[in-house]
Amino acid sequence: MQRLLLHFLQTVLSLALILLVTGCGEDPRFSGNTSYIGGGIYGGGEQAGPPRDTVSYWDGDQASGSPSIKISLGEQRAYFYKGGILVGVSQLSTGREGLNTPIGSFKITQKDKDHVSSLFGDYVDASGKVVVPNVDIKKDPKPPGTHFQGTPMPYFMRIVSGTGLHAGYLPGYPASHGCIRMPEFMAEDFFRSVSVGTPVTITN
Repeated sequence: MQRLLLHFLQTVLSLALILLVTGCGEDPRFSGNTSYIGGGIYGGGEQAGPPRDTVSYWDGDQASGSPSIKISLGEQRAYFYKGGILVGVSQLSTGREGLNTPIGSFKITQKDKDHVSSLFGDYVDASGKVVVPNVDIKKDPKPPGTHFQGTPMPYFMRIVSGTGLHAGYLPGYPASHGCIRMPEFMAEDFFRSVSVGTPVTITN
């Protein structure tokens, strides 16, 4: 009898949790079971490593109006608007402690689809083998017989000095040198939809 009662209670609790997670008022785009455009940078299925992207989506291809971007560092999200209407949201990884992403009002000043960092990357040998990974050329001495190879930053959208939005690795928390990393499919959508002069607002 106790075993039957315990099974009944577990079933009721499971149903309650399902209703709580997928309540009738929830936007299906934000459901944890929804895969966005092939799962974004992380792909589908269970895997170790960064968390699955259940945030990013893009509905802006048919929308018209002036583009603008709002970035929330606290939420680690970018919101893309056309004509004041929200048409896309992207998960982010912004600057880590001590290398914070700047706050304020900016504009896109440069677009470079195949941008490569001139400051951060690896020291590699003549065959291309990485000798010292993740270097900052301003701080890390170059070993003899190596040369600097900058980190690729595809779909780079510069907003100020060395900072911009671009495709990159998202571990699930702020981890960049100050740039605003996005899943590659979202960076491509943003890149295609902005122009030099597009406003970008960054808040805490």
